[in-house]
Amino acid sequence: MIRDLNELTERARRGLKCIVAVAAAEDRHVLEALQSAVRQKIVHPLLVGSKSEIENIAQSIGFDLEGIEIVDHDGDGAASARIAVSKIRRREADILMKGRVATGDLLKAILDREEGLRTEHLLSHVAFFQSPYYHKVLCVTDAAMNIAPVLEEKVQIIHNAVNACHRLGIERPKVAVAAAVEKVNPKMESTVHAARLKELNQEGQIKGCIVEGPFAVDIAVNREAARNKGIVSEVAGDCDIILAPDIEAGNMFYKALNFLGGAVVAAVLMGATVPVVLTSRSDDERSKLYSIALAVCLR
Repeated sequence: MIRDLNELTERARRGLKCIVAVAAAEDRHVLEALQSAVRQKIVHPLLVGSKSEIENIAQSIGFDLEGIEIVDHDGDGAASARIAVSKIRRREADILMKGRVATGDLLKAILDREEGLRTEHLLSHVAFFQSPYYHKVLCVTDAAMNIAPVLEEKVQIIHNAVNACHRLGIERPKVAVAAAVEKVNPKMESTVHAARLKELNQEGQIKGCIVEGPFAVDIAVNREAARNKGIVSEVAGDCDIILAPDIEAGNMFYKALNFLGGAVVAAVLMGATVPVVLTSRSDDERSKLYSIALAVCLR
């Protein structure tokens, strides 16, 4: 079990070095994160994009590109994404990373039925936070991919997050299904979904975890708040995963943890044939480095 995101880089260094294919790599922040990852011997980059721009940025930050393959492509980001995905399909790279390409264009390349990285699973965003105000690493899902997931999609989102936790040594993660209140209200779909997801877990249809809810976020992460509201649950105040009701709530929580909660984050897309490093443009270099290390650990 990891208790600190620094452990991700340590684990990634101990394993076989992965090749990361970067779509539209002409991005300063992405190259800075890759520079740190190379320095720590976590990955070997394969860069797709404008060679001249990549080299100019690398020179400005002191990133030595000797021995690093650059697939020169001066077209749009969508074409770079298709090339990077093709490198994964041909097993010339192990994980995928988003550079200066629109998320929609990257996803289109990943989800292409003939040339993409589709599986039978739903794609979902999994983010692991380390906050000074929580006693362990906390997973938040889905803050970036599925806009308004229906019940069946939430089952798959939980599956992806639980799978990631298992690979990090969290054997039976505790899942808090987030809502605004703790009682089921037919007018609040998130509470209805939470109750059904709990039932599916108890019936053995959602496996490898404990699912409880609906929980407001204070109940999910604070035992005293749970006691004050009379809630008795092994998940309350000790959750490993928070399932957001929709992308708006998830994204707000993600940004609040980063910018008000003093947290750092490691985030990937799960559900494709390989992990995909997909961070926010506002994430700092350390979070991007942790995200690369997380993808290596989840490969």
